[in-house]
Amino acid sequence: MARYHIETYGCTSNRGESREIERRLRDAGHRKVEGAGAADVAILNTCTVVEKTERNMLRRAEELADETADLYVTGCMALAQGGEFGDVDAEVLHWDEVPEAITNGECPTPTPDAEPILDGVIGILPIARGCMSNCSYCITKHATGRVDSPPVEENVEKARALVHAGAKEIRITGQDTGVYGWDTGERKLPELLERICTEIEGDFRVRVGMANPGGVHGIREGLAEVFAAHDELYNFLHAPVQSGSDEVLEHMRRQHRVEQYVEIVETFDDYLDEWTLATDFIVGYPTEDDADHEMSMALLRETRPEKINVTRFSKRPGTDAADLKGLGGTLKKERSKEMSAAKREIVAEAYESMVGDERDVLVTEQGTGDSVKCYDSAYRQIIVQNAPEYGLEPGDFATVEVTGHQTMYAFGEPV
Repeated sequence: MARYHIETYGCTSNRGESREIERRLRDAGHRKVEGAGAADVAILNTCTVVEKTERNMLRRAEELADETADLYVTGCMALAQGGEFGDVDAEVLHWDEVPEAITNGECPTPTPDAEPILDGVIGILPIARGCMSNCSYCITKHATGRVDSPPVEENVEKARALVHAGAKEIRITGQDTGVYGWDTGERKLPELLERICTEIEGDFRVRVGMANPGGVHGIREGLAEVFAAHDELYNFLHAPVQSGSDEVLEHMRRQHRVEQYVEIVETFDDYLDEWTLATDFIVGYPTEDDADHEMSMALLRETRPEKINVTRFSKRPGTDAADLKGLGGTLKKERSKEMSAAKREIVAEAYESMVGDERDVLVTEQGTGDSVKCYDSAYRQIIVQNAPEYGLEPGDFATVEVTGHQTMYAFGEPV
């Protein structure tokens, strides 16, 4: 779990984005501290109104980079003039990518008494606590222990209560959803999803949260079959591979190898005509050499995930990896930049291919200004601007035509 410091400049929209970043970090078990010097990571949410503001942002970024191990820069200046931060030891990200990047490849960490939460029309359902992994870089294990899975019936009832309370999207979460039920001797995620989709009345969608490849591989056929059978399930799988090198995966103590990850992708390709693969890569792990990095780049281009979290390795006190000699910030930065550039190319290509299509979407939340955020069946984000003109609000289902895109999302108009 990371200690984070966040600074926000500019308009109400930026402040709203920072609040959402903090909410996600808190949900994942991270802790806010005052001052970058006391933090593992710092976040700078920038403004770019006038030239003086830009100079102030650059100066503050340089100061924060000197005060903390990792700096993430987001906000208006980061997106419009990201190249200005080229000489700063920082990673420039869209605000929506910041929480995942800060996890350092660690699992999310719900609190011990985590209960379902209704946030607007989004219902958050923690299905279990703990995991079956022992990754060398992750401190989450110290906080959560091994997986503890409540009965399927209990989670179905919690999901039903969320839908009855107004949830239109249920987000199934946990340290590792793929090992749900492992502690009881049975792999229960496919059964849970099947029962939620068949036993709960109403119009809703279900998004499955992070599932490590080591847990998914053994149930990949049954899981893909459930996805294919039920429109309620977003065709979306978040399976963090972390490296394209088996040797590095072994050093990380990951419970999968590259071949298993590829077999998961191939299985979902067989069952689903269209789906979104999300994954994570850690660049600059202490034992990663140039050849290992090239293997990761090759795997990224081969499997072409549409959502990719690229994280520069940073040491977490109390983990085994913290005792290893690091690679140095410059090398990690170079590898991160290379992978992030490939990521933007792959994601932009995916969204470009959607332009002109009609998509059925669920409106999940308000966006900036009069826009709303929507998701199609493959959990691709589509922004509808001037939503009040179309009478769209969170919880509505609609059909939209995709009219354009930016790197991480598309734009659509109702038809």
